[in-house]
Amino acid sequence: MSGFLFVVPPLVGHINPTVGVAAELTARGHRVAWASADPGLVRRLAGNEAVVFPCAGPVLTGEDGVRPAELRGPEALKFLWERFLVPLAEAMAPGVRAAIGEFGPDVVVADQQAFAGGLVAERLRVPWATSSTTSAEFTFAEALAGMPKVADWLATLLHELRGRIGDPSGTADPRFSPHLVLAFSTPELVGSGIGSGAEAGAGGRIRWVGPSMATRPDSADFPWTWLDPARATVLVTLGTANTDVGARFLAECRDALRSRADRVQAVIVDPANVLGAQADLDDLNDMDDKDVLIRSSVPQLPLLERVDAVVCHAGHNTVCEALWHGVPLVVAPIRDDQPVVAGQVVDAGAGIRVRFGRVTAPKLGAAIDAVLHEPGYRAAAGRIRTAFRAAGGARAAAAHLEELAGATPSKEAP
Repeated sequence: MSGFLFVVPPLVGHINPTVGVAAELTARGHRVAWASADPGLVRRLAGNEAVVFPCAGPVLTGEDGVRPAELRGPEALKFLWERFLVPLAEAMAPGVRAAIGEFGPDVVVADQQAFAGGLVAERLRVPWATSSTTSAEFTFAEALAGMPKVADWLATLLHELRGRIGDPSGTADPRFSPHLVLAFSTPELVGSGIGSGAEAGAGGRIRWVGPSMATRPDSADFPWTWLDPARATVLVTLGTANTDVGARFLAECRDALRSRADRVQAVIVDPANVLGAQADLDDLNDMDDKDVLIRSSVPQLPLLERVDAVVCHAGHNTVCEALWHGVPLVVAPIRDDQPVVAGQVVDAGAGIRVRFGRVTAPKLGAAIDAVLHEPGYRAAAGRIRTAFRAAGGARAAAAHLEELAGATPSKEAP
């Protein structure tokens, strides 16, 4: 029996992929614990029985932090690192050290954006693995070769951070463990070129395990009888982090889908209620609107088994969950890794990209019609589905972690 400590940021999209891995390790008889700035969020996603060591840090209301919505490009990158990632690492470090001391893990599994996990593990000489919940980080690492000033700036930030919370003599990039990097995707989506380049940059330790799917607590009482099997069903979601900028886009989606009501039903996820008052569950049987269902939340994984297309922001988890089910996409990236992930979807032939800030209902409708009726998109989504399921998911990730836990120093990669 080995012990595994998952160090995660307080971000839904970064915790969800690790939940299945943790469950698999537990089923195999191992000890599992978490270190997080939001223990309540971890328990909501991983179960109330989860052992969570609290860390300092921001408790966020969404997946993506508190960055102003208008920031883009270099300003957004600067804000992300200087105002969120580095301060989060410094705040979490004492809690991570305490968790390692009390729990005694054989392996620390550090999220790619929870730098405290890798840096503190390196300092305490505990083997650690990276949990890479988005493959866009590999693309960014490669792109830095063409941006020497940005590369130098990031190197300085990480060097100074290591001096404050890690081993000053250490050399590992906290985003890429020298022991093991678990990438929750496959080259069939990210592209073989990106995969091989990232593999070289991470010391050949990347393992493409595909999406980690796990049963989640059912937080939504969904009216399954509302779905009409005679019509195609389209799911529209922007995740939980983009409610501040999603009103116009969701309205255009609603209009595009309502104009196709003779052949399409739509489920729109609207956490902030930007589309107006929603019907109470008790009133659903009396609803006149049988074409567009607006809900604050949905049971996404079960629903994806019943939908024919997804319109989304190209969030990595949503994209991978849709493609796990072989569902083609219309992607409208907003920020961060989303343009990279959207590019992967388009390059793989599994969807169409539209402009989030400018797309109109007619253009959205045309894109939705294409992914629903042109067979190439569904065929490409099906190929990725096959690759995802063959990669092993949580079981493969758990096996790699077991191997790392049992490795002696002489067997570890340099």
